[in-house]
Amino acid sequence: MSAVELSRLMLARIGELGDAVTDAIAREVDFYGSSGVVTLDDLRESCLANTTFVIRSLAGDTDLDVAPAEETGAARAVAGVPLTAVMSAYRVGFRVMWEETVTAARQSGMRAEAILDTTAQILQAHETFTQAMAGAYRDQLTVQMLQREEERSALVEALLFRRITDTQNLWDAADLLRLPVAGPFVVVAAQVPAIGKLGLPEIAAKLDAHDIRSAWRLLPDLQVGIVYLPRTESRTTLIRVLRSAATARVGISPDFDNLGDTGDALRLARLALAAKSSDHSLVSVFEDSPLAYAAVSSPEVMERIGRSVLGGLNALPDEERAILVETFRAWLDAGGSANETAARIYVHPNTVRHRLHRIEEHTGRSLSRPKDVAELCLAFEIDRRLP
Repeated sequence: MSAVELSRLMLARIGELGDAVTDAIAREVDFYGSSGVVTLDDLRESCLANTTFVIRSLAGDTDLDVAPAEETGAARAVAGVPLTAVMSAYRVGFRVMWEETVTAARQSGMRAEAILDTTAQILQAHETFTQAMAGAYRDQLTVQMLQREEERSALVEALLFRRITDTQNLWDAADLLRLPVAGPFVVVAAQVPAIGKLGLPEIAAKLDAHDIRSAWRLLPDLQVGIVYLPRTESRTTLIRVLRSAATARVGISPDFDNLGDTGDALRLARLALAAKSSDHSLVSVFEDSPLAYAAVSSPEVMERIGRSVLGGLNALPDEERAILVETFRAWLDAGGSANETAARIYVHPNTVRHRLHRIEEHTGRSLSRPKDVAELCLAFEIDRRLP
């Protein structure tokens, strides 16, 4: 008996062979036998198609049509069948196919050399079909991952721009974004090097490594993320990771607990990004303080207040003005002590007093009057916070 005749013989009983392959897979591969994800009819249809094309190859058809294997791989990926289970099914299926074919060849008096040739053809078909199936499976997984990422990115944008407000949709969004329903969250806004380029490449994976979950959206001018901070130390970890990854300025909002407040947090993250950094770091955090919130609450009004109070300082050269601003902030942090301020900025206490006196001269405010100090504090906060 020739290989062509053996092929015709097996094709005549292809239904029986397909059933044998189906039964063996359902019996030996646990996922197919117990999960119900792939029905017995679907499994039988797939087995019959794959078996038919392999048996036809025994007739000398060297150009194997791997379409059935590709269709199986893509379908199993969509159904969520693990690739290991599909690979096991192929191994079992081709073993049964080989056993049945060799048995038929022996019963028909086929020579041993011809049987070995048939075995080699079946093994080659097994490798070709398995590779085609696995390739299609992985391609489909890639498509699914890209689709999910697009969906996640669109949800992030919807939260950022307040397109999701009702509770049920917020819960659904949190579930799809792999975020909890309640915070604390922060919004991170990072400058991008160019349109379509990431300012913080692979940042989600880097944060995942520290058990910090996040969801991101690339906007034309910013890369924006919603970050969940599960522990007290998570904020410190977040800042450290951002500083190691940042190549341009990054702003972080204050904590917030409700995803519906994401849009407000984005505004504060943008302001933190644009604010003048006191430590020259690329990463700036919007301070959760009444003074900071007051400074950005009504930009037009605040800008007017800032010009009114600090107008005299604005006429000074930039370097001289910066020195006076730094001295005032250090004086506030030191609780109004000239000596402590001098120690912090490494100058003589008399130098501190001289600089403070110049601030009084140029602003018309006295640092000995609480009301004037309050106005100066707000004005300097406005100067720092608003672009």
